[in-house]
Amino acid sequence: MTEPEHLPNAPIVEALLDIAAVLPESVDQERLASFQDYLGNRYPNKQVRHLWSAEVQLRPSGPPEAKGTRTGVGYLFTSADGKEVVQARKDGFSFSRLKPYEQWDPFSKEARRLWGLYVSAVKPKKVTRLALRFINRIELPLPVDLKDYLLTAPEIAPGIPQVLTSFFFRVMIQDENAKAVAIITETIEETEAPKGKLPLIFDIDVFRQGGFATDVDKLWPIFEQLRDFKDRIFFNSLTEKAKDLFR
Repeated sequence: MTEPEHLPNAPIVEALLDIAAVLPESVDQERLASFQDYLGNRYPNKQVRHLWSAEVQLRPSGPPEAKGTRTGVGYLFTSADGKEVVQARKDGFSFSRLKPYEQWDPFSKEARRLWGLYVSAVKPKKVTRLALRFINRIELPLPVDLKDYLLTAPEIAPGIPQVLTSFFFRVMIQDENAKAVAIITETIEETEAPKGKLPLIFDIDVFRQGGFATDVDKLWPIFEQLRDFKDRIFFNSLTEKAKDLFR
């Protein structure tokens, strides 16, 4: 197995830790807004998180009538520099770190601190899902053969053109030891990239479902397992040539 290593120029554009939870019925938007009081000055910007739903009514005569509703389901709190985002929702909590992502320890430590504040603010009854998601953006030099960089990738049959201009690749795998599932997604980002570069998105989403206590000391060992699962996927999916891009 390929051992994880610290990459000084890691291609992570977003790291996200998410905890799905069941809250008391008494928790409303006002209660979730009060979470900012626990955050202090580090996350001064607040934004409502909405859930949109639509209903289409078919009528005997005339065109269908569509109605949309918007419901507040929580808040996003953003740091002054826009690099860290905390979500306090009616169905759980999440913490994101945008580029530049430095190391696991400071990211995990801040997420752990914030989860403790969330528990104090809304008193969740139980946790139902734990997840880590790391979105990597890798700029590959053109012309490119994906096999030179990726060991987990789509393969084109011999005898047909081998140049990829677009693709979407998704697999789901399970780790029995960690009792976790991973969704691996690879695609070409549909945005402008530096000349001579192919912007590849390598998205790793690992999660574990079940019934868990809200105690941070019981949850974080599971996150360490999920992080190890994520690292194994990342480092075993890349060739040495790919890793050299980030060293």
